[in-house]
Amino acid sequence: MNLKLSQADVGKLSGINGDIIGKYERDEMKPSIDTARKLADALRVSLDYLVSDGELKILDKKTLKRLEDIDKLPDEDKNNIFYTLDNLIKAAKLKAI
Repeated sequence: MNLKLSQADVGKLSGINGDIIGKYERDEMKPSIDTARKLADALRVSLDYLVSDGELKILDKKTLKRLEDIDKLPDEDKNNIFYTLDNLIKAAKLKAI
């Protein structure tokens, strides 16, 4: 993922000095968990993504809002939504074949 942000840009988004961001990038310093969380939040990525080579799919705000709304529901409702969603996804994949 390349957001084309400067160290100063990341610093502004996260509240962390851009020079410190550079030290993290060059492995001259390691961020604390709290600092890593701030970076992840600012970049809209997970902490896992910051420490792995995995690919990232940034979710749009509308999708994130829906997931947050679902997460607040009782478990039974969540299970029903995910069951329905799983079936819709399967149907869409089959249709694409």
